[in-house]
Amino acid sequence: MASESRLYTFSPETTINLRKFRLGTSRAKDPQAMIYQIDKHTLEIAQADNVIYTNMQELADELPGHSPRYVLLSYPLTLPSGRLSVPYVMIYYLPVTCNAELRMLYAGAKELMRNTAEVGRVIEMADPEDLEEIEEKLGGEQ
Repeated sequence: MASESRLYTFSPETTINLRKFRLGTSRAKDPQAMIYQIDKHTLEIAQADNVIYTNMQELADELPGHSPRYVLLSYPLTLPSGRLSVPYVMIYYLPVTCNAELRMLYAGAKELMRNTAEVGRVIEMADPEDLEEIEEKLGGEQ
C-alpha cells in the first residue's frame, strides 16, 4: 500500500467525510451510498457529487456507462436469525466498456480506497443493474 499512498491522494475534507459517513450510517434505517471517483490529472480520490443516495435505482442511474467508480454502501438488512445487520461495503464498479487506462487507474487505488474508507468488504460489479441484487450479495456475507 505504500506506493499507492504516494501516488493517489485524499484531501483532508474527503478523509473527514469518509469517516463521518462510516460512523453516521451504522445506525441508519435506510440504505445510504456515496460515489467516489479519481481525478485523472491530480490522482485525487474524491466524492463524485455531494449526494447521499438512499434509493438503489437512483444510484444505478448515476453510475456512468464507461467509467469505473467506487461506491460506499451502508445497507441495513435483517438476517435469517432476525438480527439487524448494517454491512458497510465498497462496490468496485468496473464496466466492461471501460478503457484500459481507467481500469489500471482504479485497480491501483482499490486497496487504498478500501483501507481509507474502512469498509468490511469489496464487491465487484460490472453492470449498474447488479445493484438490484445487492441484498442477496450482502445477505450471504457471514
